[in-house]
Amino acid sequence: MGRYRPPTPTKSPYITKNGFAVLQGEEKNLWLKRREVVTALSSAAAEGDRSENAEYIYRKKELREIDRRIRYLQKRLPDLQVVTEKPSRAEKVFFSAIITLENDVGEQTTYRIVGPDEIDHQPHYISMDSPVAKALFKRSLDDEVIVMTPIGSIRYIITNIDYE
Repeated sequence: MGRYRPPTPTKSPYITKNGFAVLQGEEKNLWLKRREVVTALSSAAAEGDRSENAEYIYRKKELREIDRRIRYLQKRLPDLQVVTEKPSRAEKVFFSAIITLENDVGEQTTYRIVGPDEIDHQPHYISMDSPVAKALFKRSLDDEVIVMTPIGSIRYIITNIDYE
């Protein structure tokens, strides 16, 4: 009997123009890589006994991972909404904002709020679904923001808001 796992909450469908281009490029590169892996898999399969053929086992696993990612991208890309326009009220924090925050100690951190599908492209990108981004939305310059974390609450002051 399997263990019940509740369905994961749906991700926000918004993405920046650059993030969408990166995902499209990833899908294209995966199709090219898949072609190479299939060729290597067929040559490994021709070597004989497949049960102890490490190359065959490795290539099957690699092909399965590529196919899983391609399937995800094919389902996700049509659902994404590319946000190209800046918000009408640039003095507030909205999607694609670049925010500089200062904590109680005086350390400054810069984040960019992007869609959940592009947070791994840059180290300072945070998902719009994250607790930090949710606390920052619709805030203005010099507003104080309290973010709840597993270790406690952190207080930030917004020192800069910018849109590229």
